[in-house]
Amino acid sequence: MDEEKKKRIAEFRFGVIADLIGHRKLSWGERGRLLEEKASQHWEIPFSSRTRIGEATILGWIRRYERSGRKLSSLYPRQRSDKGSFRSLDSETVQTLINLKKELRRASVPAILRTAKVRKLLPADFKVTSATLYRLFREQGLMEKGSAPEDRRRFEAELANEIWQSDALHGPRVTVEGKEKKTYLFAFIDDCSRLIPHGEFYLSEKVDDYCDALRKALSKRGLPRKLYVDNGPNFRSHHLAHITASLGIALVHSRPYKPEGRGKIERWFKTLRSQFLSSVPDGLPLDVLNRYFWEWLESDYHQTVHSSTKEKPLARYLKHIHLIREAPKDMEDYFRRRISRRVHKDRTVSLNGRLFEAPTGLIGKIVTLFYHEHDPLRVEVFLDETAYGFLVPLDLHINCRIRRDHKTTEIVPKNNGTKPDKDSDYYRNGKLFGDSDD
Repeated sequence: MDEEKKKRIAEFRFGVIADLIGHRKLSWGERGRLLEEKASQHWEIPFSSRTRIGEATILGWIRRYERSGRKLSSLYPRQRSDKGSFRSLDSETVQTLINLKKELRRASVPAILRTAKVRKLLPADFKVTSATLYRLFREQGLMEKGSAPEDRRRFEAELANEIWQSDALHGPRVTVEGKEKKTYLFAFIDDCSRLIPHGEFYLSEKVDDYCDALRKALSKRGLPRKLYVDNGPNFRSHHLAHITASLGIALVHSRPYKPEGRGKIERWFKTLRSQFLSSVPDGLPLDVLNRYFWEWLESDYHQTVHSSTKEKPLARYLKHIHLIREAPKDMEDYFRRRISRRVHKDRTVSLNGRLFEAPTGLIGKIVTLFYHEHDPLRVEVFLDETAYGFLVPLDLHINCRIRRDHKTTEIVPKNNGTKPDKDSDYYRNGKLFGDSDD
């Protein structure tokens, strides 16, 4: 399995355990309820046809994550040599048990085992754990329970920055270089206080614009424990998932066509339409539109008593300011793009049509490059999570004057166009530098 797939699986696993490793210590009842809830729901597991996760598996991920000092890499998958097989069962026994379970769909695992022995379908000395049978039946889709009514109770986070909800809204048209263009608002709302950590109008709905808004929100208001977003393609970006997981933020997606969980941001959009957008004309410059929006947000919305909380959003948020997780000083680095590349024999690495020089020790290795779209020449290189510094953009003119051996690298003085003297640095071992393989 390549590095990119491992990272996607680790990001998914972090999203599963994020509720159980938060700042607030859970009681045994709360912990058990959360584990049972997670084990009973269906998941979209990356690179797997399975849809369920056992409680023991979830607890194992938590132990690995905590013991590693909360490193995302601890959640990378561990390859099993016998993956996909049941070591205690032969193929004939597996098929016998599957057929019996299909016949007795409502029977429990112990009941299936007792019935098989009564009917003498299994040897008298046959032994197997219930966990093995449960895993077998679950992978065959034979452990599905009947659908229960959905629980749609209203909820509210107890503390500021415990949950942020986020979504996009189509905004007014603006004038850009003499032409009118549509805008899109990316915004975040704190579930507890109803404060807006950040919102901004952009000219597109691209994930890079959303990440820019998120970076500004985190810089201003600290890190939330959860970020609850839509199920659209922009919010399903692997880049966004890696950013949030690396920062210790659980990225939670609402179920398709069921936006009820994002009700607070939806209701705030209604407030925005009636109180702000209704008075904003089309055709403003983008920076002017955003300036008007931020003025309304800080001087009006944040200072008005909210109908649900009966408090001003800013005042309610500041009550919990001592609990806020500050954004890391190097947060910009968390938003860098990453891509895998192999270092060629001439030490070069290609990225977005440009060549860079890597350290000699990385020749032939597959490395990970981190960079910003807006600063494509500042590229940091990593191998197995170890940083090897920043790559140097390739200068072909300098390279033609470099001579190398296994110990040193030397830049030869620039020639003025005349044939060099035999004693000059342009000769080595009696040969003109550039005429040999050096």
